[in-house]
Amino acid sequence: MPTIKDVARRAGVSVTAASYALNRTGTISEETRQRVLQAAEELNYHPNAFARHLKARRSLTIGVFITRFAGAFYEEILDGIHEVILKTDYELIVCPETRVERRIFTHRQVDGAIVFDTSIRNEQILRLAGPKFPIVVMDRYLENKFVFPILLDNRQGVVQAFNHLYRQGLRRLAYIAGAPDSFDNNERMQAFLNEATRHHLSLRVYPGNFTEQSGYDAARAIIADGDLPEAVFCANDQMAIGFIRAMHEHGLEAPRDIAVVGCDDIQIARYVQPPLSTIGASRREWGGTAAKWLMRYIEHEETSPPQRIPTTFIVRASSLKRPELLE
Repeated sequence: MPTIKDVARRAGVSVTAASYALNRTGTISEETRQRVLQAAEELNYHPNAFARHLKARRSLTIGVFITRFAGAFYEEILDGIHEVILKTDYELIVCPETRVERRIFTHRQVDGAIVFDTSIRNEQILRLAGPKFPIVVMDRYLENKFVFPILLDNRQGVVQAFNHLYRQGLRRLAYIAGAPDSFDNNERMQAFLNEATRHHLSLRVYPGNFTEQSGYDAARAIIADGDLPEAVFCANDQMAIGFIRAMHEHGLEAPRDIAVVGCDDIQIARYVQPPLSTIGASRREWGGTAAKWLMRYIEHEETSPPQRIPTTFIVRASSLKRPELLE
């Protein structure tokens, strides 16, 4: 197997110059670089990526710390991350809510981390992040030079959803909240509240926790109250599905009695009855972008301003209460 010394000898340059040419570092002429590359091709020489990273004291491993594997939402994020990693020399360690992740996280068994797990505290992330251990977060915004938030543009989709309801003449609105410690829930709720305030509307807010059962319970509370809103925005699709299920059990229909909107565009949203209007974003793009940012910093220490993944409102039957007003 040829070595870099063989390449240097064939090209008539020093080993240092050959290393500069092959790794695209240092200051050498373009003519020398091309001569080295030609020699490497003739000898069928390929740099040992593992050895190069070992010298730099890297593990060639990325850690992904995610709340859970279940469901298309998380699967698509992981697919996006995996798709990017497959094109590199890196490996993935994916940890859902286990004690193992703490040991990997604290003992630096990975070169960097992607965090989408609210059970990992902000204080822990801020304490561990550093120039040799960058962290991408997907579920919170933290001010730190070595923590990079890759977040959804929640406001963009929420404003579109609000306008969709408002243009149909719907004024009595309710918001079913997700988990109170969720960054996305808080952004979605604030955006919806801001739009309601801007249009001089009052808004009823009901607690939830992103589960179908909490959406079901919120619907039962609203129905028991007797003062039905014209439209309900749920902080995710699972709660919206639970809300519609409770409506059916009480002889109510969406959108005839209450227009219903969800968020996340999970796969089942288009198949429930009626099909659920929701806010969608490319979760593969979200995961892929997080991986690219992390790799860019690990390899080149390149940074750029925090990025938002675009969201868009997807109109389906559950929110078309007065479609004639949308024309």
